[in-house]
Amino acid sequence: MFLGIDIGASATKAVLLDRDRKVLASYTRNSGVDFALAAAEARSKCLAAAGAGDKLDCTVTTGYGRRNAAFADDTRTEISCHAKGGYFYHPRACTIVDIGGQDNKIIKLDNAGKPVSFKMNRKCAAGTGALLEEIAPRLSVSIGELEGLARKALTEIELGSFCAVFTRTEILSKIAQGVKLEDIVKGVFGSIIKRIIEMDPLEGDIVMTGGVIAHNPYLGEMLEKKLGRPLFISPSPQFAGALGAALFAEEIAVIRKK
Repeated sequence: MFLGIDIGASATKAVLLDRDRKVLASYTRNSGVDFALAAAEARSKCLAAAGAGDKLDCTVTTGYGRRNAAFADDTRTEISCHAKGGYFYHPRACTIVDIGGQDNKIIKLDNAGKPVSFKMNRKCAAGTGALLEEIAPRLSVSIGELEGLARKALTEIELGSFCAVFTRTEILSKIAQGVKLEDIVKGVFGSIIKRIIEMDPLEGDIVMTGGVIAHNPYLGEMLEKKLGRPLFISPSPQFAGALGAALFAEEIAVIRKK
């Protein structure tokens, strides 16, 4: 069995594969302030769910806290793991768009799945899941309600700020003007889409991954409309990085056996 753990700044995700690349178990939890604990729990939960004791052949970690799991056999970068995880379900030249809790990634792959270029967002939360976490309490709604509110909007206001702090101030101004809640939320979604489009030209097939798109698929629909063409959302997109890490674990285990 091969385990991949994506220890992100916001959430830790794990995927356990068998030798046929079938997903035996997956698990996610908040990363909290102890990355080592989060990784260890993800490992134990996946093994328990698979009912396979402790028979791991290899474990690879990725993400912001990838070096915090002492039990891991190896580590890989977020770029390489998201590329591999996205390509697994869409094996052709494509552009991976990953919207994470703290950063966004645009990764361009060739037909063999090799990353040929990548871009990451500025060091600002304006276009990431952190913006949604920031504005939900200010709007007195849970983060899980944002998707439904955005879908109800009859119009999309434009938020021009390039900073999460300024965006919040702009939202306060819209509230004072009496703009409807659902229109504000859709405006926030539109702001995230705008930041992504500005990062790098989105060429060819678009594959979306990340926890934000997993919980807010309407973002994908909005991006489709903006681009004027369909895009592909990976199955369980929040696990793309962990899946990529598990696939790397499989490769390492095979090499060791030779």
